[in-house]
Amino acid sequence: MTAAPSPGDPGAAPGPAARALALLDRRGETVAVAESLTGGLVAAELTAVPGASRSFRGSVTAYATELKRAVLGVDGALLDARGAVDGEVARQMAQGVRRVLGADWGVATTGVAGPTPQDGRPVGTVYAAVEGPDGAGSVAALRLDGDRAAIRAQTVQAALELLFGELIENARAQDTEQHGGI
Repeated sequence: MTAAPSPGDPGAAPGPAARALALLDRRGETVAVAESLTGGLVAAELTAVPGASRSFRGSVTAYATELKRAVLGVDGALLDARGAVDGEVARQMAQGVRRVLGADWGVATTGVAGPTPQDGRPVGTVYAAVEGPDGAGSVAALRLDGDRAAIRAQTVQAALELLFGELIENARAQDTEQHGGI
């Protein structure tokens, strides 16, 4: 994996955090993040972008499973049945952070960075989710390799790329609705 350019590098192409924030700013929309295995790294990547405060509402680091239920509203029966490392859990985390922090878009990460398996899931099993207005959103199931730091870094990039992709897809859908499929 190639290291992402630092936000202050003037010659660097903007990364997914900067691209997503620029789209959100143009549209007057906001984003919030719910993180488990990434422990605040997605929020840190977003807030490293100058002007992030125009669109970034905040984050919840729900590392403990019970916080996913108590703070973000993830269904307790789902957590009991599947554990915290699950695509539907990620989706509900993204929905919950949207609601709790009053954002248009929610991003969530949950998974196993290691060094040992969790909830019967092997190291490198990760889910990232994005939920937006009008039912927009998706969940990505990732199988990542590397040590703990590499898995967490790859998760951050995947989550931000998923957000950017959903923003683009949502813009296309809105344009199609407004212009009759042209």
